Amino acid sequence: MTNDELAEFLDQHLRGADMVQSSATSVRAYLASLPADRRATVAAVRDTILANLPKGFEEGMGYGMIGYHVPHTVYPAGYHCDPAQPLPYAGLAAQKNYVAVYLMGLYNDPGHLTWFRKAWAESGKRLDMGKVCVRFRTLDDVPLEVIGESIRRFPVKTYIERYEAVIRPPAKRAKKPARRTSR
Repeated sequence: MTNDELAEFLDQHLRGADMVQSSATSVRAYLASLPADRRATVAAVRDTILANLPKGFEEGMGYGMIGYHVPHTVYPAGYHCDPAQPLPYAGLAAQKNYVAVYLMGLYNDPGHLTWFRKAWAESGKRLDMGKVCVRFRTLDDVPLEVIGESIRRFPVKTYIERYEAVIRPPAKRAKKPARRTSR
């Protein structure tokens, strides 16, 4: 997948193509809007994320879901598809038929993705996964320790470095020589 294809995929995915989006403006309001069974599942996964979230990331609402991001105070450039938005790291949402965790770190690190799939398989749980989206119906379907470790694996600095390597490969980051003009 090219960098442009990655950018388009992430932009569409985070903006909610085929997703139920909440209009809640706070995490508390989002949780209160959920049916009791979904609220309990989302709250448990949220607690796991918060317990393992490296220093420097923040929780908030974004793209109609609970989001975890690198704030502009740490990464002023923001998200390349919409620089007004902070750089997304993870998301958590109750969809129509499932709960989803969006783990952006899986996309920009093949070794992490391999570890994640293996750890999930070793848990004995069935993995239902898209490119960055892990779907499950109940709390019994998700190994919280795998979600926690996945969140914990990327300090902010490392996540930013890997993000930049994916959206701007080293060759493109280097200064281009001035163009010659013909006479």
